[in-house]
Amino acid sequence: MTAVTAPAPYDYAVVRVVPRVEREEFTNAGVIVFARTLGFLAGRLDAPAAIAARARALEPALDPTDLVRHLAAMMAVCAGAPDAGPIAALPPTERFHWLVAPRSASIQCATVHGGLCRDPAATLTHLFAQLVAR
Repeated sequence: MTAVTAPAPYDYAVVRVVPRVEREEFTNAGVIVFARTLGFLAGRLDAPAAIAARARALEPALDPTDLVRHLAAMMAVCAGAPDAGPIAALPPTERFHWLVAPRSASIQCATVHGGLCRDPAATLTHLFAQLVAR
C-alpha cells in the first residue's frame, strides 16, 4: 500500500494590475503560491498581451511596456533567479512576504489567503485557472 502524504498548508495571493491607483480598479494578472513546509514558492502570470489588453480596458492611455517588464521581474524574484537582484537571493519565506507586502502601486497583491494541498504546483495551476485565466 502506498503512503498518503498529509495535506500541507499553503498561502497564495493574486497579483493585480491597478492602472490608476486612485480609482482602485484592477485586473487579476497572476497568482503566487507559497508552501513553506514543502519548500515551494512559485508564481504564474497571464500572457503579457492579455494583461495589457485588460489593463488598457481600465486605462486606455496606458503603455503596458513597463508594466509587463515589472511583472516579469516580480516573477523572477519569486523564482529566486540569480540575475533578479538581492531580494531574489533571500530565502523563500522572505521573498514571499516581500512580494505580497501591501503597497500603493500599479502592481499589487491581494490579501493573502491559505489552504491545504498535497501538490502546490497543481494548486497554482488550479488557482490560476479559477482566479486569472479568461
